Amino acid sequence: MCDKQCKSVCGARTGALVGCGNPLLDISATVPMDFLKKYEMNEDDAILAEERHMPIYRELVDNHRAEFLAGGSVQNSLRIAQWIIGKPNVAVFFGCVGQDDYASTLREKAREAGVDAHYQVSADTPTGTCAVLITGTHRSLCANLAAANKFTIDHLEQPANKALVENALYYYISGFFLTVSPPSIMRVAAAALAKQRPFLMNLSAPFISQFFMQPLLDVMPYVDIIFGNEAEAHAFATAQGWPEKEDLREIGKRLVALNKLNASRPRIAILTQGCDPVLLIQHDSIQEFEVTSLAAHEIVDTNGAGDAFVGGFLAQFVQGKSLDVCIRCGNYAAGHIIKNPGCTYSGAPQFVE
Repeated sequence: MCDKQCKSVCGARTGALVGCGNPLLDISATVPMDFLKKYEMNEDDAILAEERHMPIYRELVDNHRAEFLAGGSVQNSLRIAQWIIGKPNVAVFFGCVGQDDYASTLREKAREAGVDAHYQVSADTPTGTCAVLITGTHRSLCANLAAANKFTIDHLEQPANKALVENALYYYISGFFLTVSPPSIMRVAAAALAKQRPFLMNLSAPFISQFFMQPLLDVMPYVDIIFGNEAEAHAFATAQGWPEKEDLREIGKRLVALNKLNASRPRIAILTQGCDPVLLIQHDSIQEFEVTSLAAHEIVDTNGAGDAFVGGFLAQFVQGKSLDVCIRCGNYAAGHIIKNPGCTYSGAPQFVE
């Protein structure tokens, strides 16, 4: 797969990056605002489905020309990273799927993207789905985890999977996975700490800080790099009762100052703000990285932009590039994804270091 464009990144070895998350099949469609109101949702929501949301998936398929895309936050990020790296199986993914056609589609899409997916299989629960509701340039997500919610630490303890975890050099887990298997997260975090290897995590959505703060705080001492957008950072600060809950820079400073087990590697916070500059916050500095503005007609779908940012970052990070290169690649990937429907890409990556 390697060509001139990826010579510099093909040093990343097979299995270097392990990610854990919720594999979901995205069911994506453009809908009117009334559709959101019907299901008591807002623009740019990211929520877990409740009973009242369950008809949404069939309605999208039957009435709104829905598209099916391989999704789930971490799996998206790993697909983007693989696209930029250009060498298969650098990224290993763990998550749980059902025993159905949706799972077959996810396996096929992961393989096509170069991700080495090792799914746990739930025989009695369908593969998880996520409704992606597009209204103009906004998107709202409603995830029915289903089988994704069945992931257990036992899967990571299987000898072949345990070896993959132990042999990785980098680890990435989303906050979304806190709703599924905190023991699995702690198992991976402990492996990263024992081997002195970077453990990266994402705040993922405001509801994680609102309803799953304790497991988030439990894993935070292991986290070397924390990602989040402004809404997620504000939600974390509000849940913690920080007086600076409206000041993103101050929130970032507090995030990096939270208790950390590996004091030799100070925590880093990377906070995105849509079209405003990305903030790189370290214990002794705050840097800004400009985001290239897009014309309104260029914006097709913001779904997956955050996942793409992390994917672009990881693509450079796993081959030892500097943080500024990693962030610029993250911005490149997010900008590319926004021009495509869903978390999809087209053509060869054009990032220039």
